[in-house]
Amino acid sequence: MASLNGKTALVTGGSRGIGAAIALRLAQDGADVALTYVRGETAAQEIVQKIESMGRRGLALRADAADPAAVTAVVGQAADELGRLDILVNNAGVGVLGPIETLTLADVDQVLAVNVRAVFLASQAAAARMERGGRIISTGSCMAQRVPGPGGALYATSKAALIGLNKALARELGSRGITANLVHPGPIDTDMNPADGPYAASQSELTALGRFGTPDEVASAVAFLASDEAAYMTGSEVVVDGGHAA
Repeated sequence: MASLNGKTALVTGGSRGIGAAIALRLAQDGADVALTYVRGETAAQEIVQKIESMGRRGLALRADAADPAAVTAVVGQAADELGRLDILVNNAGVGVLGPIETLTLADVDQVLAVNVRAVFLASQAAAARMERGGRIISTGSCMAQRVPGPGGALYATSKAALIGLNKALARELGSRGITANLVHPGPIDTDMNPADGPYAASQSELTALGRFGTPDEVASAVAFLASDEAAYMTGSEVVVDGGHAA
């Protein structure tokens, strides 16, 4: 039987890649799912159609994770339209890579706004709407645990910040029966970082398994954390990186 029957979820950045795989897996497991997008409305609606084809309710909501008001508002909108909010997946993110001396203040502001501030605000808004059994799951990165080369200072900083936030959320919300967990993907085959791209070989070599992961492999970990089977896991970091940090 589906493990998420009767549950509702919001997946930020859910129109493609890892986010789309998460949205579809949660729906497959029984949840009604809202997802956010910024520019990919067509792709977002296609995911909604797939969710609805499973007999679940799907909802595509435009919200720019760089806009703090939009982040807070979309959590409330998802909860209102779905009737409640049981699961929040903070997946929206951006990456700006390059030598530290070339990064601009605008780069710093953008990455921290999307990768850190939006996660904080969405979690804050979700916590106010969640009942006992709620789940907050955030997408980190293998680079929060191991930075294998130059150029990743800003991105790694933003994803490492989520480790502290995740632990704090676990402590603060634990008495209410709400868990907070973090998933660290490694190199994952998406349109932003394809397994046949120009830097794929070097990334694959950094993993113990010698290959890219798939969005579905990350989604499986998220679905487990969202389920009752993970009720005693909170403040945890689940690594789905093919041995990148080994």
